[in-house]
Amino acid sequence: MPFEPRFLTTLIGSFPHTDGTALCQNLATTIDIPVWPQLPRRTFHENMYVQYSAGLPGVTLDEIKQKITFDTSGDLSPALEKFYERYLSEDVDSFALTADYSAGFPAMLDVLRTTRGEWVKGQVTGPVSFGLTVTDQDLRSSLYNELLADPIVKNAAMNACWQVEQLKAVRPNVIMFVDEPYLASFGSAFISLSREQVIAMLDEVFDAIHQAGALAGVHCCANTDWSVLLATSVDILNLDAYGFLENLALYPTELRGFLDRGGVVAWGIVPNNEEIMQVTADQLAQRMYDGLNLISGKAQARGVSIGTGELAARSLITPSCGLGSTTVEIADRAVETLARTGEILQRG
Repeated sequence: MPFEPRFLTTLIGSFPHTDGTALCQNLATTIDIPVWPQLPRRTFHENMYVQYSAGLPGVTLDEIKQKITFDTSGDLSPALEKFYERYLSEDVDSFALTADYSAGFPAMLDVLRTTRGEWVKGQVTGPVSFGLTVTDQDLRSSLYNELLADPIVKNAAMNACWQVEQLKAVRPNVIMFVDEPYLASFGSAFISLSREQVIAMLDEVFDAIHQAGALAGVHCCANTDWSVLLATSVDILNLDAYGFLENLALYPTELRGFLDRGGVVAWGIVPNNEEIMQVTADQLAQRMYDGLNLISGKAQARGVSIGTGELAARSLITPSCGLGSTTVEIADRAVETLARTGEILQRG
């Protein structure tokens, strides 16, 4: 049976809080599918690129300038050999997140051990965004270095598997998102990767997540060529539906195929900025219904049948993006409004 969440609520991952203890308790009791919180303001180590970088060969951190780079000026062979030894021996624990790099992870595990629920969500920074954002000492994107590209992909896959293993100890059902904000630039002069390369990199991570026994999701917080992501083996597509919902209507055939293989859309219908102070849960629920009708109607006009009822059954709702760049007040309001919007939509 396909996963039919019917507007269950979940989140992207990052928060502006510096202490995750009370936050985890709130998320576990307020949100249908709670997420362990990334806390980038707590420490530089929780930056979304630094957070998953510890085991990569050649990676260097400048704590003062708060900058992460790869140093490829020397011989990377010993570090690469150690990395592949860990990978080939399936030493998942060596790809673990430590408390210094992710205080919210153990905090959420502790909360979920004493909280009822069936689902939990984790996240890892995707290889495309990581490899295009983190450069070497000469400012060349690491994804264009053949020695680094493969470890970047495999590091994301192994960390995701480690998370799934840990999260399954506290909840039977796990969703693992791969966060790919840089894909908003796909097709532009800023990315010299082919469609096939992007799909292959992402599918390696998604396939590892599937083998670990979890559902795989992908998050892109702006508009992109959605046909690329819909062509992967991903289970859940997450987009900024508050700002870009209508763009998904340009891909009715691809969306139909995605739904046919059990796909779910996680609609980022709740704004993650000051606009949250101006909208109500009722307004956002209506905006969601209007969006489903728009996609269904545009698909029908192009000869593709996508019913609003089917879309509703295969829908999660989230904020439009992570909340780490906003204020605690806005983030708390977004979580509260998300929960209320979910209640309205779930009532139908």
